[in-house]
Amino acid sequence: MTIPRYLLFDLDGTLVDSVADLTLSLNLLGEELGQSPLTIPQVRNIVGDGATRLIKRAFGEENYQRDHLLRFLKIYTDHLTDNTTPYPGILKLLSRYPSERMAVVTNKPYQLTVDLLSALDMSQYFKVVIGGDSYPQKKPDPLPVVKALEALGAYPQQAVMVGDHHTDLYSARSAGVKTCFCAYGLGHTDGLIPDYHAENSQDLLRLFPGNAA
Repeated sequence: MTIPRYLLFDLDGTLVDSVADLTLSLNLLGEELGQSPLTIPQVRNIVGDGATRLIKRAFGEENYQRDHLLRFLKIYTDHLTDNTTPYPGILKLLSRYPSERMAVVTNKPYQLTVDLLSALDMSQYFKVVIGGDSYPQKKPDPLPVVKALEALGAYPQQAVMVGDHHTDLYSARSAGVKTCFCAYGLGHTDGLIPDYHAENSQDLLRLFPGNAA
């Protein structure tokens, strides 16, 4: 299989382990709302479809109010990188490729994504950053991936979408892009078969050798 020239990455569960800070922030909101605290394993199972869906899954769709989302975003902004770090080997992987050939395509809100990458000193690795509110549709819709390809000047057959959730796989497949599933992350494949499979984050170094090849 030809090694892709362009890499598109999901963020949470792919590049960074953020579940502890997501759990902390949800529980701080839940405390204000009189909700029982969530565990890290529980939060792992509800991440991946954007902040609105996260709040609805955490506290019940019937209880959802937009004010809850806005309050969560404020709390999470304050705790964005208390415990969040890149997965092992990720920075080494990113250093192998020029930034002009890499993008982040996440369902996390754009500003939080930019702030997180900046706080972890990862911004310089990516020419393009697309958040869940950058366009009218988010993953699993193909639009964010299509827009990332356009911004990179890449053809679909030149790229791979690296992610830990079926939304990444559906989005990429619909855009004609190869897929890499990160089994170490937070999501599942929904039965889809990816082109590449990374059991742990270090596997990505083997799958995508870049300039080290």
